[in-house]
Amino acid sequence: MDPIFDNTENAFALKTDSQLERAYFLFKLIANQPLVRIGTAVTNFAIKAHLPVESLIRATVFDHFCGGTTEEECLPVVDKMFEKGVCSVLDYSVEGKQEEAQFDATLEKILKILNFVKEKDAIPFAVFKPTGFGRIDLYEKVGNQETLTAEEEEEWERVLLRFDTVCKKAHDMDVALLIDGEESWMQDAADDIVADMMRKYNKEKAIVYNTLQMYRWDRLDYLKQLHIDAKAQGFHVGMKLVRGAYMEKENNRAKEQGYTSPICISKQATDENFDAGVSYMLDHLDCMAVFAGTHNEESSYKVAKIMKEKQVANNDKRVWFGQLYGMSDHISFNLANVGYNVAKYLPFGPVRDVMPYLIRRAEENTSVAGQTSRELSLLKQEKKRRKL
Repeated sequence: MDPIFDNTENAFALKTDSQLERAYFLFKLIANQPLVRIGTAVTNFAIKAHLPVESLIRATVFDHFCGGTTEEECLPVVDKMFEKGVCSVLDYSVEGKQEEAQFDATLEKILKILNFVKEKDAIPFAVFKPTGFGRIDLYEKVGNQETLTAEEEEEWERVLLRFDTVCKKAHDMDVALLIDGEESWMQDAADDIVADMMRKYNKEKAIVYNTLQMYRWDRLDYLKQLHIDAKAQGFHVGMKLVRGAYMEKENNRAKEQGYTSPICISKQATDENFDAGVSYMLDHLDCMAVFAGTHNEESSYKVAKIMKEKQVANNDKRVWFGQLYGMSDHISFNLANVGYNVAKYLPFGPVRDVMPYLIRRAEENTSVAGQTSRELSLLKQEKKRRKL
């Protein structure tokens, strides 16, 4: 492994001693699976019962993994990270809404963020989730090519209009736009919309980026087919590659409903799939741009190595590395330190609305073997270096 990722002084330069202690405490808690389960249940109950837990959540897990409750509140964090060469992606992390008024409000929020992004070099991307713009059941129905009622037809038209409004604005302002991946059963419909947006707005370069979840065994073929379409139809492919965040949910649903799971057979197969996807995109930078969203050191190292072999400059705008705020600082800050393009996903939103996101992060961390223990050992190393 490249020793570049072992530099804890650089990785945690922005953390005060007390922030370092808090991070250590949090990851120690997260490392304990039963604790995460109990904590999640208690937190969910407390929020539903409107108990006064917000200030406690705010002072611990929220401030570690989120930038603030509003985009303005995120700015000190954004500016601080940018001094170290790490950019931010403002991620309005409110999930699972069902009402038209809420979808319209999310649209307004994303449009506002685009204005915000345009003003700041430190924020090179905007981002949204497909389910921020429409109901998951509707995506599923469209993806399965089921007949829609007249009301649903109108509802779907509004979903398409929200996508187009945001993508057009991103194109007109020349701001890259990441569209997150979600559950496989709604993803086909989302993929079709995003591919259409690429055809429309990625003629000169990648503005609109879809997300490929590489724990799905069918994604590499999807990417290759899209590449064929892009060459034939004259557009650029923008893709954020991630491993994926809904594994247990995906496997359970496949089992319950008796279909083949879309998830790779093993962790190793997922890793190989991810690396193959990034490698394929780096082979075709003439019409592709890649955002490698990974907390995996091995994968990050491989991307850097392939770039070097292909003589792609560290700061080539078609290649970005991405991690989540509050995690894998040893990857983000050490890569930025040697000139690579790095962006941290910086979630924000009202504390109780962001809780589903935070809970998913905690659960994900406990299920990724080695992730939490690596964070802990690096934090420990830095505490020792600072003689804390």
